[in-house]
Amino acid sequence: MATEEVKIDTTCVFCDIIAERAPATIVRAWPETIAITPIDPVTPGHVLVIPHTHVTDVAESPEVSARTMARAAELAAEHPAVNIITSRGKPATQSVFHLHLHVVPRVPGDGLLLPWTSRP
Repeated sequence: MATEEVKIDTTCVFCDIIAERAPATIVRAWPETIAITPIDPVTPGHVLVIPHTHVTDVAESPEVSARTMARAAELAAEHPAVNIITSRGKPATQSVFHLHLHVVPRVPGDGLLLPWTSRP
């Protein structure tokens, strides 16, 4: 893997967490990525995987996105069923504009509906 310059956005909450200027429960840390517990996890074990370098979303840097997905896949391997979800843009439900992947463990009957799940 090539080493890249880490970009920081001083107005970004995830950059603040990475720089240890904001609190977070860090579940795992790698040289280029961290996994944290979100403020409001939707299932037990739900984590966010966040690259150290500030990229707005999955499309901005395929290299950063691929490394972040590799770390999410490591965490997903620890569960028998899991969703890995990221969003690009407000219409796609992105609310923090720093790439992050949700690793959401699933169990039968957990009742969690995804945004694109048909509702009765």
